[in-house]
Amino acid sequence: MKIRDIPSYRRLLTFIQRMLLGLAIALLMTGTNLRQVVASNTNSQLTYPIPSLQEESGVKDILQQENRGKELYETEQFLEVVTIWQKVFQAYQLQGDQLNQARVLSNLSLAYQKLGQWSEAKTVLNQSLELLKSWGKAPSSQSKEQLKVLAQVLNTRGSLELATGQPDAALATWQKATATYTQAENQTGVIRSLVNQSQAFRALGLHRRALSTLTQVSQILEKQPDSPIKAAGLRNLGTNLRLVGKLEQAQQLLQQSLAIAQKLQLPLDISATLIDLGNIARANQDMEAALNFYQKVVAISPSQILKLRANLNQLNTLVDIKRWDLARELSRKIEPQLANLPASRGVVYMRLNFARSLTRMSQAKVHDAPTIATIAQLVATTVEQAKSIGDKQAEIHALGRLGSLYETTQQWSIAQDLTQKALMLAQSYNTPDIAYLWQWQLGRLLKKQGDVSGAIAAYTQAVKTLQVLRNELVTVEPDVQFSFRERVEPVYRELVSLLLQPGTTEPTQEFLRQARQVIESLQLAELDNFFQEACLDAKPNPIDRFDANAAVIYPIILPDRLEVILSLPQQTLSHYAVPVEQNQLENLVEKLRQTIVIRSRDDYMALSQQLYDWLLRKSETDLGKSEVKTLVFVLDGVLRNIPMAALHDGKQFLIEKYNVALTPSLQLLPPKQLRQENLKVLSAGLTEARQGFSSLKYVEMELKEIKSEVPSLVLLNKEFTRKNLHKEIQSASFPVVHIATHGNFSSKASETFILTWDSRIQIDEFDSLLENNQQNQQQAIELLVLSACETATGDKRAALGLAGIAVRAGARSTVATLWSINDEATAEFMGKFYKQLTNTQQTKAEVLRKSQLAILKDPQYEHPIYWAPYVLIGNWL
Repeated sequence: MKIRDIPSYRRLLTFIQRMLLGLAIALLMTGTNLRQVVASNTNSQLTYPIPSLQEESGVKDILQQENRGKELYETEQFLEVVTIWQKVFQAYQLQGDQLNQARVLSNLSLAYQKLGQWSEAKTVLNQSLELLKSWGKAPSSQSKEQLKVLAQVLNTRGSLELATGQPDAALATWQKATATYTQAENQTGVIRSLVNQSQAFRALGLHRRALSTLTQVSQILEKQPDSPIKAAGLRNLGTNLRLVGKLEQAQQLLQQSLAIAQKLQLPLDISATLIDLGNIARANQDMEAALNFYQKVVAISPSQILKLRANLNQLNTLVDIKRWDLARELSRKIEPQLANLPASRGVVYMRLNFARSLTRMSQAKVHDAPTIATIAQLVATTVEQAKSIGDKQAEIHALGRLGSLYETTQQWSIAQDLTQKALMLAQSYNTPDIAYLWQWQLGRLLKKQGDVSGAIAAYTQAVKTLQVLRNELVTVEPDVQFSFRERVEPVYRELVSLLLQPGTTEPTQEFLRQARQVIESLQLAELDNFFQEACLDAKPNPIDRFDANAAVIYPIILPDRLEVILSLPQQTLSHYAVPVEQNQLENLVEKLRQTIVIRSRDDYMALSQQLYDWLLRKSETDLGKSEVKTLVFVLDGVLRNIPMAALHDGKQFLIEKYNVALTPSLQLLPPKQLRQENLKVLSAGLTEARQGFSSLKYVEMELKEIKSEVPSLVLLNKEFTRKNLHKEIQSASFPVVHIATHGNFSSKASETFILTWDSRIQIDEFDSLLENNQQNQQQAIELLVLSACETATGDKRAALGLAGIAVRAGARSTVATLWSINDEATAEFMGKFYKQLTNTQQTKAEVLRKSQLAILKDPQYEHPIYWAPYVLIGNWL
């Protein structure tokens, strides 16, 4: 379906202006006050006649009226608020009270902002600032009360600037407010302005700065009694933590905020926090809980805006779980509510949120869903709203979204024109967090039109932008959870697919090198996303420079095929494609993982051979000619859950032919060989059941085997605490650290840990826990061994947690298990491993292979369940 009935932007704006002009004439003819309908006079001053308080009114009457206005403000009766505060302003004017005039005008500006009357809001705010300037005193000589009012006015100006799309100006203004509150020794004001600063940072895409600022606020609030500002500060911190993926911490803070808001009976804060808790439930895929939170807001909130936000999020959730009838019914309720709101940054993003849900309903062919043309009209109007308030960031979003609607109807040239306009604006206003989306969209559009070179150029720019952003990849829309899998990963994979596209001539070496670089960059981006911070220092490491006997294999999973890039020593890159769809590959890998861990089953063999055929069969000749000894895999997706050593060529396992190692990326490798002389091991483990985990009765035997081969310090059971482990690492240099305990590797950092006697060591604690103050990079832990750990079942990307631990621990190499083996075979394996480690100048990959072969050749342990789970990650030398 084509979009045929969308007016151009200029025509649409002209139409709206003419309609408002006609409405204005009609209202004037009937004597209606036009000011209550639309802000029409951009230069209006507060000189028009306003209802006045009686001149004899005292201060008490004025304060009563002012407080009445505040009550109405809380219930969103903003027109009435304006009338009352105009009266209060005149009363203070009659008394010659300039300070209170300035304060009330600041509040009046807030009411105008809520009405979307931006001109009036700006006018009264400027008048407020002029009144304060007329005091003629330098800030240093002003009283604390004067400074407090000045800071309040600055806070209001920041709100106006943010609402009209000037987050950089808002940030500068709120920083001035913070300094002024500090000078006035008003800590509550300081906290409020810092919370405001965090909103500006978030709008600018500086999410880590926002978190840092709110963490500072949280530390101040911890020492304070419960208050509305404490509830707001905790809620804002929780919201920012959610947006960067730290869901568990976010939920804890939001629950604290909710408890305070309920205790102090703050209905608006309660509602806002319930929405955020619903967003967390949705991010955790608990859709029923999310719906309950949103529905509660609709039932109890006194705020129409918050009810609308809750309904929009409820609609998103219903669309997620495909409850189409309920979604269509709710969308009909939302539409008129949204249409009646005045333009503001928040409203623009709510309209885009609504358009996204409607688009998904239309694409799913829901009965009676709006057409794409109707949705496009909504977005075109949203573009004009963003323009009307001067919000360039919102305009960029809306323009690009409109382009994506034309993309869905295959109107490529119009979609491309809109996308390029959005992209030009994004680049000129330095908004890379939005720019990459439209670079990606432009790449898709050019590909659809057959311009492959143009598409590759656009995709390449998108990837470069993503690499610049790294840890600042968070959506600016407050109720939309950022999804790495939906908004980042496809950019990399689609570029690789273009570079290696089938049915054309063989890719050039330049394209092969770029494809390899892109997939390595994706691996790093995945780890950044896993840790929720850009913590990895990546540097190119050409493998030929430090191991001339190793080949690197890059399997790349694409929706329609498997691509493999092979890097052999001193040779050009080669590649081959296997026509196996992603779903078929993933299903086989899942079955292989399920069968290989059951001792009584041997049906894993056919699956192992099929996976070998897909991954390696076409490379056998080249590998044989090169005489390489080590295969280094940079594995992709679900392939990380399978030990490559257990692949079978029909005659023998891969480990019987080659040393095998894994690395998340060659860019992370510190090339250095382990020095066997003066080798010392710090070993720790648990044999007893702890914290709901079963006993590991063979761990003591395992640690004894190690000690019999290598000088070791042993921390067993009660001695194996977080504190003791850190203390021993601090006190001496241990090239090898061996930990035999329960551990879990997951695609979620919060669920990746190892167990100690007294606690769990989370992945984000590894770097500080294993760091020796006396060690430098040349003396870092050479080898970390994690025995008895396992990857989470049912988690396709669980091995990402294993890679994460390997990187976070700071060790050059990590040996870990993909599944746990509570058996004396583990103790026997480790004894052989450490004996090999001290025996000769072998690489770690050779040591691991010989140890695995020794177990494999024992008839009692020939099944892969015993020898295959051990994987070497990182430096294999």
